Amino acid sequence: MTRYGLVCLLLGAMAWGQAATPKSAPSTQKPASQSSSPAKPAAEGAAQEPEAPKVAPDAPVITIKGVCDQSGAKTPALECRTVITRAQFEQVVDAVQPNMPARVRRQFATRYANAFAMSKKAEEMGLDKGPSYEEHMKLARIQVLATEFNKAMQEKASQISDKESEDYYNNNKDQFDQIEASRIYIPKAQQPTAQEESDSDNDKDKDEAKGKDKKLSQAEEQKRTEASEKVMKEEADKLRARAAAGEDFNKLQEDAYQIAGIKSGAPNTKMGKMRRNMLPPTQVSVMELKPGEVSPVIADQSGYFIYKVISREVMPLDQAREEIKGVLRSQRLQEEMKEIQESATPVLDEAYFGPEAPRGAVPPRGPLPPGAPGAGPPSPKPGTPPGTK
Repeated sequence: MTRYGLVCLLLGAMAWGQAATPKSAPSTQKPASQSSSPAKPAAEGAAQEPEAPKVAPDAPVITIKGVCDQSGAKTPALECRTVITRAQFEQVVDAVQPNMPARVRRQFATRYANAFAMSKKAEEMGLDKGPSYEEHMKLARIQVLATEFNKAMQEKASQISDKESEDYYNNNKDQFDQIEASRIYIPKAQQPTAQEESDSDNDKDKDEAKGKDKKLSQAEEQKRTEASEKVMKEEADKLRARAAAGEDFNKLQEDAYQIAGIKSGAPNTKMGKMRRNMLPPTQVSVMELKPGEVSPVIADQSGYFIYKVISREVMPLDQAREEIKGVLRSQRLQEEMKEIQESATPVLDEAYFGPEAPRGAVPPRGPLPPGAPGAGPPSPKPGTPPGTK
């Protein structure tokens, strides 16, 4: 039970280690761009890892001086020491974070040794007895079991056969449709020219000097914006007609930027291969076009879009297999979690806990580890902005 307590105590340290690890990625990858041989950086990175394979499983890797291995031993404090072998240490590491990076592993060993020493001192002080200790150990047991259950559930959900992947692929072919297309982006409004900006500033200065109502200038600004948006909408319709007539999309994109008053270079209109999940909801209709067809003008918050499909195909099963496994695995985990939550729904006394927080409110951080049942799902990654690939 003491070991479980130590593991839970160090979970916070591992969360810090996991967050710190990605920051070192650029420095480890940087030499790859400077090296003429792409195979060398991987070999050099492997050489930087501790030579753990050369250390025997029963060889000591951590020696904690001043801490006796057995509590209550009569050995003098100066002669006390606790020895942890490679096998023992890796057993703890596997329980906390399998495949722990070498740099974090060294930091974890130091934290583990310090925690071990504190736990021995606590035992000497009799802190391993009493209601507080018992409650902490109950909570530690819940945490460990929840984590182990979550791990077992993920391993079970990952066992997906080739037939299951093939069945999903055949039943959801539309999800793997992909097109190669060109796209024109027309801004929603024109950018004001330098002269217009100067005139606008002069008008504002005059209005302020005369004490005119500011609402008048706001109305004029609104009128100017509406006129600008009308020009760009008409331009989008003209560009669509030219695109349907077969004009080059890159030339049409340059004209769109010129009319909008954008001085920066127009982007390349070739979008590469795209699928439904890569497009904003307002632009998914493009997937229904046949090769050679040009879409209608598609309005979006940022402007207008015109697509032309160059080719279309269905992603082969071999390329989609890993993605399918990820989808099926996620579905199984959600179903399993839903079953658990429905079979054990907590009912809280509002007189004691207060009313339920409104939807969208950030709940307080609980004691359960991330990913454990009841701890809540991880935060989703930011989505792709509308109109971008």
